[in-house]
Amino acid sequence: MIHIIYSWKVALENLELFIEIWKRTTNEIHKTVKGARGSFMLQNDSDTSAVKTIARWDSLKDWERFWQDSKPTQMQSMHDLGERTSVEIFKEVDDFTR
Repeated sequence: MIHIIYSWKVALENLELFIEIWKRTTNEIHKTVKGARGSFMLQNDSDTSAVKTIARWDSLKDWERFWQDSKPTQMQSMHDLGERTSVEIFKEVDDFTR
């Protein structure tokens, strides 16, 4: 299992629409793309324009295939509303959340 952490800067006037598009996009990817496990979003408490979206994938290979094969146009609207400032890949070591 891996987690992809995307960091975004989103202007406050675009934030509500960005969140709506992210919801639709992540749910569609989760339903239709092999290995996609879904995603969640975090917003910085002191800088509300700073957002992180954390996607969970079965494997790095599945995530790479998604970006290679799909050329995920569904994410273009998110890029139109916010600036993705970084992408980090983490291997899940363990998970004790419920």
